[in-house]
Amino acid sequence: MNSREIRARFASFFEKRGHVALPSASLVPDESDQSVLFTTAGMQPLIPYLLGEPHPHGKRLVNIQKCVRTQDIDEVGDKTHDTFFEMLGNWSLGDYFKEDAIKWSYELLTSNSVGFGLDPERLHVTVFAGDESAPRDEESARIWKEIGIPEEKIKYLGAADNWWPARKSDFDWTGPTGPCTEMFYDGVEIWNDVFMEYRAENGKILGKLDQRNVDTGAGLERLAMVLQGKDNIFDTDLFAPLMFSLQNAEPVESARIVADHLRTAVFMIADGVSPANTGRGYVLRRLLRRAYIHARKLGVGTEVLNSIVNAIMGHGSYQGLYAFREDTSKIVMDEIEKFRKALDTGLKQVEKGADPFTLFTSYGLPLDIIREVIPELGEKKFSERMEEHKKLSQEAGEQKFKSKL
Repeated sequence: MNSREIRARFASFFEKRGHVALPSASLVPDESDQSVLFTTAGMQPLIPYLLGEPHPHGKRLVNIQKCVRTQDIDEVGDKTHDTFFEMLGNWSLGDYFKEDAIKWSYELLTSNSVGFGLDPERLHVTVFAGDESAPRDEESARIWKEIGIPEEKIKYLGAADNWWPARKSDFDWTGPTGPCTEMFYDGVEIWNDVFMEYRAENGKILGKLDQRNVDTGAGLERLAMVLQGKDNIFDTDLFAPLMFSLQNAEPVESARIVADHLRTAVFMIADGVSPANTGRGYVLRRLLRRAYIHARKLGVGTEVLNSIVNAIMGHGSYQGLYAFREDTSKIVMDEIEKFRKALDTGLKQVEKGADPFTLFTSYGLPLDIIREVIPELGEKKFSERMEEHKKLSQEAGEQKFKSKL
């Protein structure tokens, strides 16, 4: 089942159960949402409706939402992590709750006639273990057991794993929130049903919402990996045309990073983001620079990067679904070329004996990029130099301020 078929089957399944299909929102959140730089989850554009505002299309919705998350960027290059992904989701805005959500999730995953036909014997689930904010989710566990999931395949986990957004030490979420039940196939998380019946403000759970909601999310890339019998997302049809130009390139982790970062960049540009030194544009700039650094590791030239950009825009899975800017290739290649020239100039200075720290002070390269191009860099020494630089900059700024008084 290719990615287009997966999207279609998911949407059709829920449309037949009274859900209205919505188009994907932009990767750039609405101006009213200043909480994040990019759309990070399917529920994000729906927050007002999860909080109780009536949705113009009713209480049951389904869509495939474009998302960008960079908090796991250091994991990209393994088998399952990426920075851009498509989230398949269905929502109940004060309508059905745990019973229907869980049963439909199971039916869609395992049914051969209307679903994906996965082997239920290879399915495991987790539910919320309970804490001072909310009780142990015995109801979800009961429903899973009634469906046929053995008790030994149901695990209770805490708020760091089975609450959305994950309640960890840095939890500062404001908005609808709640416990979740996650589905794993052969150890890979493929779907998450969130039961949003609580509200949080600056990380504190304040109580229950006026309505109980269901918010689900299934990553298209991971579903494709499972349904196409692959052991990583980069061997699926979503990445195959991109990886073709990098076949046999080593290390494979770098090849995956190049493909992932360029795909994310193309989708960012499609939604109006341009390279810049701040905000969204800076994230785009860093992704393109990181893609180029790993292309250098692979020994491939910029013409290969350009071919990958074109492969993304011409990808059959995206035709008729997403629109790309005609000047995407120029934006990407101009940015990479400027970076290449600055990097080459800086490295030549280092080869002549200049302190690697000049790559930061004179050429504006961030530490993670410098670490990639100079692996032997002593990070402790670099950190000490960074502190010296900050102190000198601060003192210079104070002196400049005093001179104006």
